[in-house]
Amino acid sequence: MEYTQLGRSGLSVSRLCLGTMNFGPETSEADSHAIMDRAHEHGLNFFDTANVYGWQKGEGVTEQIIGRWFAQGGGRREKTVIATKLYGDMGDWPNEGRLSALHIRRAAEESLRRLRTDHLDLLQMHHVDRNTPWDEIWEAFSVLRQQGKVLYFGSSNFAGWHIAQAQEAARERHFLGLVSEQSIYNLLNRFVELEVLPAALHYGLGVIPWSPLQGGLLGGVLRKQREGGGSRGTNERSRKALEKHRDAVEAYEKLAADLGEDPAHLGVAWLLHQQGVTAPIIGPRTMEQLDGSLRSVEIALDDEVLAKLDELFPAPGPNGSKPAPEAYAW
Repeated sequence: MEYTQLGRSGLSVSRLCLGTMNFGPETSEADSHAIMDRAHEHGLNFFDTANVYGWQKGEGVTEQIIGRWFAQGGGRREKTVIATKLYGDMGDWPNEGRLSALHIRRAAEESLRRLRTDHLDLLQMHHVDRNTPWDEIWEAFSVLRQQGKVLYFGSSNFAGWHIAQAQEAARERHFLGLVSEQSIYNLLNRFVELEVLPAALHYGLGVIPWSPLQGGLLGGVLRKQREGGGSRGTNERSRKALEKHRDAVEAYEKLAADLGEDPAHLGVAWLLHQQGVTAPIIGPRTMEQLDGSLRSVEIALDDEVLAKLDELFPAPGPNGSKPAPEAYAW
């Protein structure tokens, strides 16, 4: 496994991040524990979760599964950089969601309890809160940092402007601010290149792409259909997206076949070649999916292949041929 620093921080993380959203709803607790053990065997030390995962409001099902795995000892907690998120509603009462100082304190304490740990390595805002001032957010976060309960802070689903707002407010308080941004980013969804990536590079944030295969559309969906296998890209939204991009996806799968690579591995490998990307999130439901995903770190894409992928999935913006943020202008 390769490692890199998370943004401008000194924190070393694996080039792949283990996403745990399937733990509970799709993957049993026993299998989830086995997958996390195997992840350590492969050298993955960066795990991502959220207090809402498990999708039972207020329960934090996935965090609890991870917490019981940590409780088994054997260095599991010490070897893991654990990242979780807060923002979503954890109850139906006021102040059980968003980013008020009250909810930040409660959410952090509850995640610590569920994860059975005394500190969180990375606490991420799952979304921007347009109703809470940055001074309040950073004050609440600084208290958690002073107490030793949270070491680093990150964002998720932020626009470039939100990142700038957050960092300038942190700068005024002489606070480290954000060290990471978690965004949807893949060959079919490159909008973060317009302003989010430039902002992250400017402020020294490591980018953690989620949905690196666009819900399975870049994971060999057409090949699986021909072979009669199941695919995650079978809901109505995914079907419409596939029809819209069928020609590009078909050419993409042919390119992967010509390279002798699985389309899923090629999609993640492309992300690993993008400036500013720290670690794409892989969300295996099975041990086999985890084992296979390691191939993406080994794939070296030359300029010719990268150019072909750009042709199939053009960069966004009216001037997409230019590097961002100039791609935004004409």
